[in-house]
Amino acid sequence: MTDGKPERGRRRRNRGEAKVSKRQVNYSQLKNPFPTTDVFSADQIASMHETALKIHETLGMKVLLPEARRIFKAAGARVDDDSEMVWIGREIIEAAVASAPKSIHCRAGDPKRDVFMELGSLVFQSASGTPHATDLERGRRPGSGQDFQELIKILQHFDVYHMLPPITEPQDIPTHLRHYFTLETQLTLSDKLPFVYARGTPQVMDSFEMLQDFRGRTDDEFAANPHCFTIINTNSPRTLDIPMAQGLIDFARFGQVLIVTPFTLMGAMAPITVAGAMTLSHAECLAGITLTQLVNPGAPVCYGTFTSNVDMRSGAPAFGTPGHFQASLAAGQLARFLGLPWRSAAGSASNINDAQAANENQMGLWGCLMGGATVVIHAGGWLEGGLTVSYEKLVTDAEVLNMVAELCAGAQAGPDEIGFETAISEVDPSGHFFATTQTMARYETEFYDPVVHDYANFGTWTERGAQDASQRATRVWKEILAQPASVSLDEDKVAALQAAIATRTAKGGAEPES
Repeated sequence: MTDGKPERGRRRRNRGEAKVSKRQVNYSQLKNPFPTTDVFSADQIASMHETALKIHETLGMKVLLPEARRIFKAAGARVDDDSEMVWIGREIIEAAVASAPKSIHCRAGDPKRDVFMELGSLVFQSASGTPHATDLERGRRPGSGQDFQELIKILQHFDVYHMLPPITEPQDIPTHLRHYFTLETQLTLSDKLPFVYARGTPQVMDSFEMLQDFRGRTDDEFAANPHCFTIINTNSPRTLDIPMAQGLIDFARFGQVLIVTPFTLMGAMAPITVAGAMTLSHAECLAGITLTQLVNPGAPVCYGTFTSNVDMRSGAPAFGTPGHFQASLAAGQLARFLGLPWRSAAGSASNINDAQAANENQMGLWGCLMGGATVVIHAGGWLEGGLTVSYEKLVTDAEVLNMVAELCAGAQAGPDEIGFETAISEVDPSGHFFATTQTMARYETEFYDPVVHDYANFGTWTERGAQDASQRATRVWKEILAQPASVSLDEDKVAALQAAIATRTAKGGAEPES
């Protein structure tokens, strides 16, 4: 495994000499080392859960897909097809939560890249679903197929990005063919867990069939272990639209991972208080989880939330705020109340990769870490509240995630680390430790070796061009893209995948549902 640096980027430039790092690290399959932090009392969390059940029993949820309403009705829920409203009894919800798995083993292309979704695990994902991409050399632009390919290659390079999201929309690829392009890109440029769009049954079935064939799995093997995931967003407040409801049904039937995520902004599509917004989010998430378990008890589903506030002056979304932080802590409490793995998010509203972007992303990230999030989405590259992914920010955020990953290993304090014989006793009072036995044995491997941070003094930094972090990040991502693809591929499977795509394309592809 690499430490997240391109071959040249892993070298320190000192007096014109290049040196390759000798550190060997593994940033995959992390465990959160931090104790969880509560923002509400246990009684208050229980009250929020009780209120969520009351919402379902008395106010109901608008479910636009007739098939989903039929499934709820068959389970005993009260349904009014004329108004498209569904009232789900608490006993139905409680049974669904009980059947949802507490641990999910997601199978990547390489077993070393497998993702484990369970309380205590820590999984990072980059920006997702952005309509634009930007970098310092080409500027801000609508996402393209080239951008998608380049960004997937960058994500493959950094171990600390564990899952592949739909990082940007390749808008130069027609929507009825886009799922072919994004799946082929993920499978041929990465061996990490891929994302599949939930944009209607035809697109989902196309993707499942091609993924199953590429992985060489039987029908039973594919259904027994998830090989991909999707994100399902409710339309807050209290609405589940047709594509999202269909996605819940399709993925549950085939045993693939669903991350159910209400996107609630306090003061806009949710109450202005953290407690109110999280109660509504909890209720909507319970509806999605319940549908998956009614379709297929035991279907892999992840509790999700993404709650922040709006700027009440403009109505624009804000991220990395105290409200965002508190909402993440509350989400962790509610997920632990249910015992389910859960997803939260970082992110930034800044328009460029500047100090605001770094501050907001780190504030949001630490809310996720202290809340005990299993999956942290938008942990890297996210700008403009999700409108843009930044190449430079992917790199600078990876730096922070790498350092968090270093903390996951914990600090050791055995005799070798204490170093009484090899360090302390070798140095006289007022001496130094540069040449001790311990230092000489560890100086090349003991400390984190940065990807983009520059620890040089002002004079040396100036001589090197006085570049800021974003400028240095440009060099890093360009070096990554200049390297040949690192994924080992079965050429016969690649050819079969491309042939399947060509056949489906000739038949007209598959339009997304609206």
